[in-house]
Amino acid sequence: MAAESAAPRARLLVLRALGLGDLLAGVPALRALRRAFPGHELVLAAPAGLAPVAGATGAVDRLLPASAPGRAVPRALDWTGPPPDVAVDLHGNGPPSHRLLQDLRPLRLLAFAHPGTPEIEGPPWYAQEHERDRWCRLLRAYGIDADPADLLLPRPHTTSPAPGAVVLHPGAAAPARCWPVERYAAVATALRERGVRVVVTAGADEGDVAARLAKQAGLPDTDVFAGGLPFDRLSALLAAARAVVSGDTGIAHLAVAHATPTVTLFGPVPPRQWGPPAHPRHIALWHGPEGDPHGRHPGPALLRITPDEVLHALSCLPGPTRHPEGGDTP
Repeated sequence: MAAESAAPRARLLVLRALGLGDLLAGVPALRALRRAFPGHELVLAAPAGLAPVAGATGAVDRLLPASAPGRAVPRALDWTGPPPDVAVDLHGNGPPSHRLLQDLRPLRLLAFAHPGTPEIEGPPWYAQEHERDRWCRLLRAYGIDADPADLLLPRPHTTSPAPGAVVLHPGAAAPARCWPVERYAAVATALRERGVRVVVTAGADEGDVAARLAKQAGLPDTDVFAGGLPFDRLSALLAAARAVVSGDTGIAHLAVAHATPTVTLFGPVPPRQWGPPAHPRHIALWHGPEGDPHGRHPGPALLRITPDEVLHALSCLPGPTRHPEGGDTP
């Protein structure tokens, strides 16, 4: 008689179909789920381009491509086979993301409570809560221990193209979060006069911004990494950097995940919602007031930050501390 086939592996589906910074802010929750469900296949519904990042977390078995314009909830998920044994909404707090997962008929759904989906008896949503804390609190409400500080990534195996440089990243998803290029150029010029190597990174659609910064600061082409570096090279560059200066972007989160010193320029959103963990190697500059993060012009809070303030913050940063194994301290 033929041996009976093994029972299919239980599956846990996590919805977080957002950007790089969002995924990195969700790493503590993902790792908590990995520990709580060690025998499940953990499937992350997220943009396809984030597969290398998901793999680096050590928590995700498979990425299910899912995305929608403007940080919206995807219209559908390409889920096949039996319903998920567990589904977790790390995307939002309202009916659109709840219904997307409910349509798959999971055996168990973990999500925040909302009047539009009264059948879900989850914890309340707090609008001003820090993103890392929010998702860990969600899981703790369901009896799953989660540590918001569990956010570091392993050291990359790829060699950095500019070890020891200060990395400037002038771009952001919205103009409201873009500090003026001429101010980045002033910081770059001052650092180079002190003998510090400065390099510029830019996303796939930010080449013009990087070129303008490089021209104003007199940077050579070899120190401009525009067009969106592959994740392994970008990760290596940030991990080996002397410091990273950027707005509130995914680059800032990736630098924090590699224990690299950062100076992050906040506005219009305050650091209490998306800022780095409290540590001397991370300085968040913020003056207020809060504003529209999707505005077409740099927010007033961002414009109150000066190049001298950034240079002073850089002078106050310690160097990163490495574990003997090659990892980083939190």
